[in-house]
Formats: sequence, C-alpha cells, structure tokens
Amino acid sequence: MTTTCPYTHQAGDAAGAAVPGGGRIVLDPFVSDLDGESAALRAAGPLARVELPGGVRCYAVTHHAEARRLLVDGRLVKDITVWDAWRRGEIPGDWPLIGLANPGPSMLTADGAEHRRLRALVAQALTPRRVERLRDRVEELTTGLLDRLDRRDPSEPVDLKVEFAYPLPMSVVRELMGVDPADLPRLKELYDKFFSTQTPRAEVPGVIAELAGLFTRTLESKRAQPADDLTSALIAASEDGDRLTDREIVSTLRLMMTAGHETTISLIVNAVVALSTHPGQRALVLAGEVPWENVIEETLRWSTPTSHVMFRFATEDIEVGDRVLPKGEALIMSFGAIGRDERQHGPTAGDFDVTRPPTRHLSFGHGPHVCPGAALSRLEAGVALPALYARFPDLDLAVPATELRNKPMVTQNDLYELPVRLGG
Repeated sequence: MTTTCPYTHQAGDAAGAAVPGGGRIVLDPFVSDLDGESAALRAAGPLARVELPGGVRCYAVTHHAEARRLLVDGRLVKDITVWDAWRRGEIPGDWPLIGLANPGPSMLTADGAEHRRLRALVAQALTPRRVERLRDRVEELTTGLLDRLDRRDPSEPVDLKVEFAYPLPMSVVRELMGVDPADLPRLKELYDKFFSTQTPRAEVPGVIAELAGLFTRTLESKRAQPADDLTSALIAASEDGDRLTDREIVSTLRLMMTAGHETTISLIVNAVVALSTHPGQRALVLAGEVPWENVIEETLRWSTPTSHVMFRFATEDIEVGDRVLPKGEALIMSFGAIGRDERQHGPTAGDFDVTRPPTRHLSFGHGPHVCPGAALSRLEAGVALPALYARFPDLDLAVPATELRNKPMVTQNDLYELPVRLGG
C-alpha cells in the first residue's frame, strides 16, 4: 500500500538513553511506508524512543509480550499531568495531535474506579445482546449499499471506501448514538482534520471546539427528546445519580463516534486490499475452505486499523525487556509493529495467511482499556465482507497496490481512497 520510507534515526539526548546508541525513530507524518516503519520499530527492540510529528518525543512499545504486560501494568496511567513534558509546558495547545493526547474526561483518560464507572455506562449500551440485535440493521444497511453499487457499470472504477466501507459503520454508530444525520458531512470533515498530522496549527483548537459543540447539541437534543440510543442512556444514568457530568458525556460521545467508525472503515478497506493482493488466499475464502472470521482476525493482526495508540504515562521507572521506561515519560502502543512480532506469531508473521491457526493479537487492546466496540466492529465486518464478495466475487483493485495512498494519520492505518472494479 506504500512506497518510500522517509522516517529517520537521529542521535538521542539524555532522555533517549534507554535506546542503545541513544537513537530515536522519527515517525513519518505522511505515513509513506507504514510496513517499513513498523519493521524498524520492532528492530529497535521492545521499547523504542520515537519522535512524533511536531517534534514531540515519547517511547513506543513494539513487541507483543511486552505490550500485553504493559497494558495491565498499574504503573502506567492515563493522567496526562504525570507527563513531565506536559507539566513543563512543552506540549503546545495547537499541536496537531493534542486532541488525541488530551481528549477530555472519558473512560479513555480515566483509571481505576473512575474508569470502571464510565466504562460501565457505555457497556450498558453495548452489551453482547444489544450488539447482536444490531445485526439485522447492519444487514439492511449493507444490502442497500450493495444495491447502489450494483447499479454501477462493473467495468468502471469505483471508490469502495466512499461508497461502502465508510457509510456502513458511520451509519451504524450514528444510529447507535442518536446523532443527527444532517451532522454527518461536517463530522467527516472534522474527523479528517482531527486525526491528520497536516492540519494547520491555527485550526486545531477550532476543530476540537467544534466537535465538542456538535456533541453538546446532540446531548441537548436528547435531553429534550430522549430515545433508545447511547446518548439518552448516558443522560438517564446521570439523572439517576451516577454523577456523570455533561462534559463527561460529551467527551464519551466524541470517543465513541471516533472509535465506532474509524476502526471498522479501516478493517473493511484493509481486508479488501489484503485479499486483492493475495489472490490465492482470496480463492480459499470464496471457495468456502476458510471462514470469513479468519479473514477478519488475520487482517486485524497483519494490517491493524490502529497503527499507534496514544498515550500512557509512567508513574515510576518501568523495566521493559532490557530497557527502562523512565518515570514521567509518555508511551504509545505501536500496534502496527506489534501485530507482526515473530516472537508471538512465528517466522511467517510478515505474511498475510488466512489459514494461520487462531493466534492472539492485540489490535483491540487488552486489559481494562480494551476497546468496548470490538464486538460491534467484528459484527459489521462479518456481515459486510461476505456480502460484498457474494455480490461481487470478481472485485479487484483498479490500480496497483503501490499506488494506494495512506492518509497522513500516525494513529490510523487508513487510505485516502480504495479504487476497485466490481467485475462481472
């Protein structure tokens, strides 16, 4: 999906002493070669010193075993005030990734009892029974989108991301949360800017404020007219004495909208790319010799939707392999590197192989902060992908895979577009 790799290794300072030679890896803001960058991170060891776009430095965990352990290590917290660089005022308020570093009070930024309280409220709206009840609606939406594709000239290229992979999860999460459909076009624009490393610094505060304002309007609308949706459920829980503030509700809505569509879009897109570039694997799946569940799990491992997750902060020095994450430093989880760790997945970890025996991956996280929407994302992909290929079994890329362009998002493994020919 990528071409050249412009990230570099640079001489480190005292804070980078945990990495042999003091070097650090500068993450490419344009994500020109995610696979190459992930390989370099793994080669740097389980704990790598990295520099994020905008010159912000932190550490990255890059191996599976160490990541799994750190994801349940109580010495790593979500409280940004633990971060020495934050306390020293070194992280500017217009840093393009500030919305990911300090997204407001929600279960993403809380620990312990506070995290359990906020997560429990969301879990009430995403119980396994409720997620399964969404299956009929996901199937209905999928059929409608495929019917629209069916009316296209099968020999002409179509952007499958725009026409299928994006509208399906966005429609599902919009209905789940009770967001006004009229807000969707602007939400897309805002989220593109929210995640992008290229958003002009002058626009960053405005993007964050507008997202908060949009979800505040959603909250106010549902307070006036409650319905069977997540927003109304959060409001009701607050009114029942759960002490959920309006700010917490707004931050939670923004988090759930973010996680509820970005991951599934990339999962569907990346699965189509993987199958298109591995025709032998695709043939096994379409022949019914391998279940679609294998495709989904192998895509999550091999081309994880979330390349880096920010942030956790060390409350004390923490040993990671033969290195040390210093107290007061920030840590990201480099899931793009972790998913192809040979120590976990064997010498063929770099191969896309749907016949691979079930293998544990971390693409939805692990421990207290595991993604609460994982079941919904798997459900949507489990409906969308087999239906797509049942309707268009000859679907293939309309351009060479090397021409596919990654969006400039260091946290998301996402493409600008997915041009395909439907065939038939």
